[in-house]
Amino acid sequence: MAGGITDTGELYSPYVGLVYMFNLIVGTGALTMPKAFATAGWLVSLILLMFLGFMSYMTTTFVVEAMAAANAQLRWKRMEKRKEDDEDEDSSSGVSDSDVLLQDGYERAETRPILSVQRRGSANIFEITERVEMGQMASMFFNKVGVNLFYFCIIIYLYGDLAIYAAAVPVSLMQVTCSVTGNHSCSVGDGTKYNDTDKCWGPIRRIDAYRLYLAAFTLLLGPFTFFNVQKTKYLQIMTSLMRWIAFILMIILALIRISRGQAEGHPSMAQLSGIRNLFGVCVYSFMCQHSLPSLITPISKKKHVNKLVLLDYILILAFYSLLSFTAIYCFRNDTLMDMYTLNFTNCEIISMAFIRYFLGLFPVFTISTNFPIIAVTLRNNWKTLFHREGGTYPWVVDRIVFPSITLIPPVLVAFCTHDLESLVGITGAYAGNGIQYLIPAFLAYCSRKDTQLVFGSGTVNKHLSPFRHSFWIVFVLIWGFSCFVFVTANIVLSESKL
Repeated sequence: MAGGITDTGELYSPYVGLVYMFNLIVGTGALTMPKAFATAGWLVSLILLMFLGFMSYMTTTFVVEAMAAANAQLRWKRMEKRKEDDEDEDSSSGVSDSDVLLQDGYERAETRPILSVQRRGSANIFEITERVEMGQMASMFFNKVGVNLFYFCIIIYLYGDLAIYAAAVPVSLMQVTCSVTGNHSCSVGDGTKYNDTDKCWGPIRRIDAYRLYLAAFTLLLGPFTFFNVQKTKYLQIMTSLMRWIAFILMIILALIRISRGQAEGHPSMAQLSGIRNLFGVCVYSFMCQHSLPSLITPISKKKHVNKLVLLDYILILAFYSLLSFTAIYCFRNDTLMDMYTLNFTNCEIISMAFIRYFLGLFPVFTISTNFPIIAVTLRNNWKTLFHREGGTYPWVVDRIVFPSITLIPPVLVAFCTHDLESLVGITGAYAGNGIQYLIPAFLAYCSRKDTQLVFGSGTVNKHLSPFRHSFWIVFVLIWGFSCFVFVTANIVLSESKL
């Protein structure tokens, strides 16, 4: 995710790339969005969702532009390397001192801002053909402090991701299994509020059941952190299919209840107290910037890539709005669950047991397949952060220490809390804010500066963002830092009231 240059992989059409990006963005965050909509009010939620979708699209174009600049610099460095190798061959074959002086003068001329690349016919120097991950772009365009801050930000985000996954699976299992025992049968999502201390099975409390499931989840999936796992194509197809079936089912079932006059929701227009969590959920739900190199590079024709990305964001915005509006009008605000799928495990809403269990356990299947991949990605980012050129890690550090510091913190967080809305909100508001706004803006600024230094001020990046004026970069940076201040102040004020 944040490593270096990797294989491009098999090429696919722009429309396949559009589908892949849609599947990447629409994930766990979408399941927590209906509850966030309900707590913030439908009008405030819709306005913020549209604005944050626009901001995310803008920074996506910044990352695409930086990818093109990185590809251009890599090509230029290879051209310079070949030129030096050719000169070494010429010098070894015997040349006069005057030839060396002339060549030296030519070299000095070549170190100035160059337009010769374009004159030699390399019009596609900015073509995105090599997958340059965000970590490599940070190394190319940032100083040492910037690179360390980048890795710190993405590591914190991945920790938040793992904590959300580690909590979501046990929560779903607890809600489903505790509801089918004793007096709670089919009562999840019917408005009944349960405390963690309520009984689940005999003497076992709900919080005990949650922690038992968390322990089982950790024991089953935790060991994958110590090995290398890859997301196979068939696994991706299966999880994407399950996701689409689940989302479409929830929208249709909610629309059926509304059409029959069984809707119970009466959402308010605005509740400012819910904006903090809504902001984090929306940022988290539009997150794709860290995976753009893997998505964009294999696209065969990239001429209109920014238009395709815009189309993707419009579709996702419409999908999120449809999912959330059907949810807040179908269910009362106080009955909406942190994990929206759990609202459909009530017998009164769905009579078919198979659909109830499919939706209730849907997060278990999809999240369980993603957890090892995210864990290995985080482990590799830790290794990259502390890697020194030419150095190797002792076996204990490589195979035990790094996997352990990857796995233990998110499990501890999940052990202490299973408030998914807060976990998603905080992860999105802090680390997600950095990855989605600040890092792309700095990448765009630094890559433009480096491109002018290396290729000259007249060189135009063919993948230059539509938001090419420096005003937009400043605007994104001000917005990103303001969000940090706003969210922190909101948390402090909320805690002080308690």
